[in-house]
Amino acid sequence: MFPQIRLRRLRRRQIRPLLNETRIAKTDLIAPLFFDETAESPIPIASMPGVERYPPEMADKVCKNLASVGIKAVLLFGIPKVKDEAASGAFAPDGVIQQTIKKIRTAVPEMVIITDLCACEYTSHGHCGIIGDCRDGIDLKNDESLALMQKIAVSHVAAGADIIAPSCMLDGMVTAIRSALDENGYEEIPIMSYSSKFSSSLYGPFRDAAGSGYSFGDRTTYQEPVGNRREAIRESELDAAEGADILMVKPAGWFGDIISDVATLGLPVAAYQVSGEYSMIKAAAINGWLDEKRVVMESLISLRRAGADLIITYFAESVCRWIDEEQ
Repeated sequence: MFPQIRLRRLRRRQIRPLLNETRIAKTDLIAPLFFDETAESPIPIASMPGVERYPPEMADKVCKNLASVGIKAVLLFGIPKVKDEAASGAFAPDGVIQQTIKKIRTAVPEMVIITDLCACEYTSHGHCGIIGDCRDGIDLKNDESLALMQKIAVSHVAAGADIIAPSCMLDGMVTAIRSALDENGYEEIPIMSYSSKFSSSLYGPFRDAAGSGYSFGDRTTYQEPVGNRREAIRESELDAAEGADILMVKPAGWFGDIISDVATLGLPVAAYQVSGEYSMIKAAAINGWLDEKRVVMESLISLRRAGADLIITYFAESVCRWIDEEQ
């Protein structure tokens, strides 16, 4: 006890960096990217300052730039020219994501390409699958939507994707996708499941970015209530049992308890620092209320401390540059 024990001894400026328990490395980071089939040049996203939609033709340039600062993995979202009730653009061989994957694979072969697997960007109604009769909010037809996800997954991998990341929150989605991949000879392709995905108020800017806002209803009947910790863990347990290779918690910053719980299941855990989290930090920094670098690094360290192995963040490129500055 004091005075023999003085914890401040190890907090001296020269010693402190040697004993940091939690650090951020470039290999922890995944950069989300938006590719818009209708775009002819980068389109700034007003609600996410510094983030843009890119035309697929720019995928090589964008990913070469990310690779040059040390980004090893990207998560792709697509905005198609045409949307319909069947989300047919999501699994078209020449769809926006399929084009983008091929471009990246040729230009930056070492980049790990992860594709978000959902239908909300591709459906005319903006929901994550096939819609039936509306009884309790939105009736997302689960099993018919699983068949759709199987087609999308196979098309992404055929184009060259390395990891499939289903975000549709359908019951049985991992089993269905794993079965489809295996039947088509893609047994080695991992699945990163959005396993604990909450019906959060933090997704608003993303819907601007991905053009995935819904035309009616909401997604509360298939995303998890924010207050349900046990349910969230059960979702991740089920996805692990169905064959998920990586589990995900989304959003990240307000759900550290869930990250810690999911980490006990024994699989790698990804945490998605979502659009609302990004925009809040960015807006405060632009207004001079917060130090952007310090707040971002603190936020990411907290996610690693909670148990996240991978962090999906719109700050990925900036963080890599900050890491270089400190070396």
